Amino acid sequence: MKARKRVTTAGATGSRPARASDRPRRTPTVRTVRSAIVPVDRRPRPPIGGAPQSPGRAASAAEDRGPAVDLSVDLAPGRGGLRLENPVLVAAGTFGYGVEYGEVVDIQRIGAICSRGTTLQPRVGNAPPRVTETPAGLLSSVGLQNPGVEAVLERYAATWAGWRVPVIVNIAGGSIEDYVAVARRLDGVPGVAGIELNLSCPNVARGGLLFGIDREGAAAVTAAVRRATELPLMVKVSPNVADVRPIALAIEASGADVISAINTLPGMALGPDRTGPFLGTGYGGLSGPAIRPVALRIVHEVAQVVSIPIVAIGGVTELADVLDYLAAGAVAVQVGTAIFADPALPVRLADELAAECRRRDLASYRPLVGTALPRRPGAPSARGVEYRP
Repeated sequence: MKARKRVTTAGATGSRPARASDRPRRTPTVRTVRSAIVPVDRRPRPPIGGAPQSPGRAASAAEDRGPAVDLSVDLAPGRGGLRLENPVLVAAGTFGYGVEYGEVVDIQRIGAICSRGTTLQPRVGNAPPRVTETPAGLLSSVGLQNPGVEAVLERYAATWAGWRVPVIVNIAGGSIEDYVAVARRLDGVPGVAGIELNLSCPNVARGGLLFGIDREGAAAVTAAVRRATELPLMVKVSPNVADVRPIALAIEASGADVISAINTLPGMALGPDRTGPFLGTGYGGLSGPAIRPVALRIVHEVAQVVSIPIVAIGGVTELADVLDYLAAGAVAVQVGTAIFADPALPVRLADELAAECRRRDLASYRPLVGTALPRRPGAPSARGVEYRP
């Protein structure tokens, strides 16, 4: 029997067998995704608009902050009013029903709370996984999980009625009849300041066509809800259309008091093994800074053709975003995805907006609205924009 030869490798010394420590170390390549939504300074801030926190600090607060700024806005002056103390709201689906954040932020200093989507009957929501982070936002597929309108009112309406901050209930449904039934149930309930229609739902009567991407469908559900309630009515438009302007005009003509823009964009993420989608339902709604340019474009287009107020939604994370949306024609903004990282952001943005107005020697933020709008409506962006010279 032959003796086995001793094998040495490069890196072994003399006749000593190679060891793991002798081999050159391999540095793995790691892709780090830095979130575009990060927490910021949470130190206590003085109240919005310059009012002191307590009588004992009145002089110092006024001296530090300067003159008060009028940040108030009425979103539905023709409907008896939906007056907000400031133009920074929280978006539906990111702030629950308001009570969930009561211990981490002074909710009375928010402009208004848009509740999570509420339907006629309870919904268990979509199959998990439901959420995944993207490099510039969030992809989610919660599926309107909620206990139904009756349970919502039973649990929260009495609390809302005692708040100073207005609560706007976001509603959804699979048919016009669903929307109408929920709106009628909300009508006249103390604590419900208004309704926001989520039109990004499939219309079961028309083969699943989304209400929000069809001018006739959007007009029909808006008109039906308008007849069912005297509450101020905000309608959220979908970005998933070639030209949003005809839809916005139809919504206005059908009785909406306010337009909110935009809802999420459809997106997809693959699982780790890349054999299928990561989310349980395959697709999800993309929100966060990634959609801000799309939302800004749509707000700018809608503001050129409608006369009712516009509330901008999409990737608001700092004061510059608020100023951009105001310049594009919005009178208010909703903060959404960024709240998950920093629940106090909406309050701080209102403070910063007031400070910016003082810096510009403005007694109100209204001169900041619409400064980027053209004198006459321009062509829609969908008209071959990428091919223009």
